[in-house]
Amino acid sequence: MPAVLQVAIAVPLAQDFDYLPPAGIDAAAIAPGARLAVPFAGRTRVGIVVGHAEGSAVDTRKLKRALRVLEETPPVPAELSATLAWAARYYQHPLGEVFETALPAGLRTVKPISAAPGTRALRRVERSAAENLPRAGSRAATLFDLLAAGPLAFAELDERLPGWRSAAANLRRRGLVETTQLALRALPRIPIAGPPLSAEQAAAVADIAAQFGRFAPTLLEGITGSGKTEVYLALIEQALAQGRQALVLVPEIGLAPQTVRRFRERLAARVEVMHSGLSEGARARAWLACARGEVDVVIGTRSAVFAPLTRAGLIVVDEEHDASYKQQEGWRYSARDFALVRGRALEVPVVLGTATPSLETLANVAAGRYRKLHLSARPGAARLPQYRLVDLRGKPLQHGLADETIFALRACLGRGEQALVFRNRRGYAPVLTCRECGWHAACARCDKPLTWHRGAARLRCHHCGAEQRVPSACPQCGSRHLAPQGLGTERLEESLAQLFPGVPLVRIDRETTRRKNAFDELLDSLVPERAALIVGTQMLAKGHDLPNLTLVVIVGVDEGLFSVDFRAEERLAQLVVQVAGRAGRARKPGQVWLQTHHPDHPLLRDVLAHGYAPAARRLLRERREARLPPYAHLALLRADAPQQTEVDEFLLAATALAGQPQGISLLGPMPAPMPRRAGLQRGQLLLSADERAHLHAFFPDWIAGVRASREARRVRWSLDVDPVDLY
Repeated sequence: MPAVLQVAIAVPLAQDFDYLPPAGIDAAAIAPGARLAVPFAGRTRVGIVVGHAEGSAVDTRKLKRALRVLEETPPVPAELSATLAWAARYYQHPLGEVFETALPAGLRTVKPISAAPGTRALRRVERSAAENLPRAGSRAATLFDLLAAGPLAFAELDERLPGWRSAAANLRRRGLVETTQLALRALPRIPIAGPPLSAEQAAAVADIAAQFGRFAPTLLEGITGSGKTEVYLALIEQALAQGRQALVLVPEIGLAPQTVRRFRERLAARVEVMHSGLSEGARARAWLACARGEVDVVIGTRSAVFAPLTRAGLIVVDEEHDASYKQQEGWRYSARDFALVRGRALEVPVVLGTATPSLETLANVAAGRYRKLHLSARPGAARLPQYRLVDLRGKPLQHGLADETIFALRACLGRGEQALVFRNRRGYAPVLTCRECGWHAACARCDKPLTWHRGAARLRCHHCGAEQRVPSACPQCGSRHLAPQGLGTERLEESLAQLFPGVPLVRIDRETTRRKNAFDELLDSLVPERAALIVGTQMLAKGHDLPNLTLVVIVGVDEGLFSVDFRAEERLAQLVVQVAGRAGRARKPGQVWLQTHHPDHPLLRDVLAHGYAPAARRLLRERREARLPPYAHLALLRADAPQQTEVDEFLLAATALAGQPQGISLLGPMPAPMPRRAGLQRGQLLLSADERAHLHAFFPDWIAGVRASREARRVRWSLDVDPVDLY
């Protein structure tokens, strides 16, 4: 009969801790995955039960007793608990910190989770005078009409009328609406029928649905605009019909609201969203609802991969190639890879959807580990856009644009259509320099140029977040001739406003979308059938459907052609294809113009002539010859500290502890590609092996030695298994 609870606690120690059960409760009655309040180091902490034992290495008379069980239903099901334990071993990260990362912040404390409040809603005030009604056709009138059938929850208004809050303020001033509370309940929904599936879509649905009930990783490679989401929806409908749940991962918060809106319209099911933009209480309540089996579909970003699934039927990873699925701080997990591990444990199909598969996924398809399905056409009359290279060699530029590019933009707008000018660099200019002495504004903590954000009148470091005011004169020579160097989205927006006065212009980047719902409000401000210009970063590269957008201009493509990062060309090819996919998604044909000084570069030639697949095949050949992923397996030991000597001593000690491990090559110690960031000196040691098993056999003893070393106490260090960049 087990008498001891084995408990994981969020501390940087590679062990769990033994506790006696709370008074009056048998240890066997507390299931793995339960949350406990436990005494630890003079404080009350949250612990997760990970196992039971009949005894302990510590005298049981000296063991502390857990204080209480925090929920009746364990928030971490047995499958998820076991998968997280596997991940702790795979990524060589302390188990307690792995659980802490997986749990929403509201479940990391012993404070009770407040019950879900009544849902805030908006309703009409019927006693209003008719002459006080808003102007017909205005957003306020649209909102007032929506409320005719009764009060609507704020969350539902977010879906049905993005940007409704300003209209609500107008109606409140007129005395036409007021806020109320609705009892929290699953409102019945009549799902909206979707478009008929094409033959390719229907075949993909039938193929994947035949795999229900077993682990079957499938790459759904569909060109941009081919209707992958319709395949997801059809599969989820079949899973729901069998009483199963579905988990859908999207790479960015910006995609979550529109995905949730579309799924709630189409599915007669309870759909929950999980991402970092939610309040702590909302995320915790959504998690607990999932653990109780009350949620049918979970949609979210990277952290949603940890959602408890008690009736799992399907996992979807949309845009599986996206680097944002990899966590870059703390426990450096890959949500895509973890989704696959969960799919195996839950025995459900995992769909990896994208127009531009990662090279790792393509290699798994070639090796027979993944299945592959293809969607080769856009539905209806929509066609793929036509590419055109703009050779910039020897040509004068106006505001970073060639004359022929400006002419194409003017022609597009003249037809009443919309154009996207893509520049993957936010701010006004990446450098502010003095024309007299050559001084440039640099971050004192990173030794990198500060980006000038003109609208905010600030210089900001995009590496460490430091910022300062813009000087009125050069601090080195006193000259007032300070000038921007380079082009960011803010400067591009200003230039386009000068070139095309009177044309509606929207800029979408991190600065303009910080406020809640700002992303949807900006896109909603575009009148579908009117000319408009959009300036944006990679936030616009995925998933957004603008039917009147017929021209995409990509500025600054050359920056990704000659990077030291071995993944740079893969990412550039993916980005070009994804951004190009925004054009011509409806009946009007689309064009994509790429400005470059290197029109003969093989990557651009491959992508423009034949699409992503030939470029990916060439890159895979190069990776195989260079013994780089996916044909090798990497781990990166990173360290940073105030003094370079501390970094060097730690990495040398780690290298000495490694010795000459079988089947593993060590490269370094060496400075990081960015040797100084946030005031800390940085270095790294790269480990490479042809066989993954060699790395994982080597890790446990080596990391234990590294963790125990004297040098480790003077640096901040981490091990990144399967790093997506070496920066």
